[in-house]
Parts: sequence; structure tokens; C-alpha cells
Amino acid sequence: MAETELERAEKRYAQAKARLQALKNREATRQRKLDTRRKVILGGALMDLAERDSNAAAMLDRLIRNLSREQDRKAFVEWDTPSPAPSDDGAA
Repeated sequence: MAETELERAEKRYAQAKARLQALKNREATRQRKLDTRRKVILGGALMDLAERDSNAAAMLDRLIRNLSREQDRKAFVEWDTPSPAPSDDGAA
């Protein structure tokens, strides 16, 4: 039995719709990976800054203490918040 023009068009439509959804899924995955990378980079930068700056160290400590999810807080149970090394500039 030969395919009708309508059946062929419906088939092409379904294939195009599937391709579009696959593209949307790939883009969403790309965006999530980029977002995660940004968070890791910013977290590392904040941790590094906290080792040199007492305000950043205090902020990092506050952020950790105020995490709302228990599972997130558990990740920091045995972790010491970085703190600035004492400076040798003679200031007390």
C-alpha cells in the first residue's frame, strides 16, 4: 500500500519534531554544564580569596553556616573554612 502525501508529511513532521527536541535537550545539557563550571570556578576563587582576605573568609563561613539543605551542609562537616594567613607587616 502506497503512503499518502498526508502520511509522508506527518512522518516528516514527527522526525523534525524529534530532531528539534534533541537539539533542545543538547542545548539544555550544554547550559547546565556551563552553569556548573561557573559555580566551580567561582567557588574556587572565593576559597582562594578567603585565604587572603578576612572579609571573604567570614562570608564563606556565613554561606556555609546558612546552607538550607542538610545534604549540602554535610559536605562541609570535616572541612575547615580557609582563613587568611597572618600578615608580616607588623600591624596588630
